[in-house]
Formats: sequence, structure tokens, C-alpha cells
Amino acid sequence: MAVRAVRGAVQLERDEAGHMDEQVGALLSAVLERNGLTPDDLISIWFTATPDLHSDFPAAAARGLGIVDVPLICAQELDIEGAMPRVVRILAHIESDRSRAEISHVYLGAAAALRKDIAQ
Repeated sequence: MAVRAVRGAVQLERDEAGHMDEQVGALLSAVLERNGLTPDDLISIWFTATPDLHSDFPAAAARGLGIVDVPLICAQELDIEGAMPRVVRILAHIESDRSRAEISHVYLGAAAALRKDIAQ
């Protein structure tokens, strides 16, 4: 098994806790599904949120999915003029037999525009 990193992002329509939970949950579920992962394969997850998101911690969505014994941390993205608003990004460290080229990075909805080179 190798340690790999998986990226992902989702843009929220509004800054509301329930909406964040739903959208971040969908992002995490897609990352797991597309990479053939279970919570046991997760080492840790970094979450970042743009400065315009205040309603909840993105990591709360992971706990809601039953990801309870994996280290999680939240941080604020840089406040760059012209950056896409209301975005939650993840960087998940995983154990996997997949090569780097086989890792599926997940950018949902409008967030696909952030990384057209690796979004799948």
C-alpha cells in the first residue's frame, strides 16, 4: 500500500450549515466512491473554506458520514481578489494500491473550473 493524496472541491450556493453539510458530504462520498475507498483507507483530511463561509465547519459533514476516527482539520483559504466564492476544498491522505495516475480527483459542479487539468 502506498500513501496517496486526493484533491476535491465543491462550490456552495449559499452559506448555510445544512447546505454545507449536504454538499461536502456529497463531495466526500464521491471521493470515496470514485477511488474505491472506505473510511478505513483514510489517513487524514484537510478541509479549507473560502473566507465567505461562516455557517459551519466543513469537517462536520465527514463526522455525519461516519468518518469518526480519522484526523480532520479545517482552515481558511487565502482571500484572493477574484477567486471563486463559497468553495470548500479537501486534501485527503489515503492508503491505496492505485498509482498516482489512477487517483480520481473530484471537483463537483462549478468547482470543476478550478482544476480542469485533474477534475474527473
